Order: sequence, then structure tokens, then C-alpha cells
Amino acid sequence: MQRVAITEKAAAVVNQLKEKHGELIFHQSGGCCDGSAPMIFEKDDMYLDESDVFLGTLQGVNFYMNQDQYEYWKHTHLTIDITKGRGASFSLEIPLGLRFIIKSRLLTQQEENYFNKTKTE
Repeated sequence: MQRVAITEKAAAVVNQLKEKHGELIFHQSGGCCDGSAPMIFEKDDMYLDESDVFLGTLQGVNFYMNQDQYEYWKHTHLTIDITKGRGASFSLEIPLGLRFIIKSRLLTQQEENYFNKTKTE
């Protein structure tokens, strides 16, 4: 069970970016540059530290969110999608005329129980 998922269309874009750029990393921004958008970078272009929370793996790409942002989103399940348009970030999909977007829903009680149990183990 993961806190994040990805649509088929977004997964296809991730696969295309992996072919071109190699290993990648997703990071959910917390307001800088493009509001609060999921961004994808070459793995070595994103510095992570102990304040970044690992949420899961999508298409072989690890997805992280800063701890402060996570506090607002910890009761939600996130789905990464793609849409036409240009975001204002440095994310790798931008030159394709696309941008990743996030859709959220509240966790079910079963999911909430699972993640709370996993966190304490």
C-alpha cells in the first residue's frame, strides 16, 4: 500500500523522461516556483535531506515530499497525472509542453490505520 499512485498517461511521460535522462526523482514542491506541484528531476539534481519524506515509488522513480508539506498532506492519497500546459518550474516535462499535476483524496480508514501502524513499527 502506497500513499502515491500515477495515471497511465503520466506513467508514459515518466518512462519517456527516464529514457532520455536516466535515473529520476519526484519531489512534491511546497509552494516555490510552481505553487504546489509534483516535479521530476534527474536523480543527482535534487538534494534530499532528513526533512524529506519518502512516499513511494512510481514507475521506478522515488517520490518525496518535504516534512513541512507532508504535515498538511499526511491524511491524503496522492495521484500524479499529466496535463497540457507549461508550468513555471524546472521539472523535466516542461519542455514537452506538459506539466505534472496532483490529485488528492482523503485516506480511507483502512489506509490511515495501515500507515499509522507502519510508522510506529
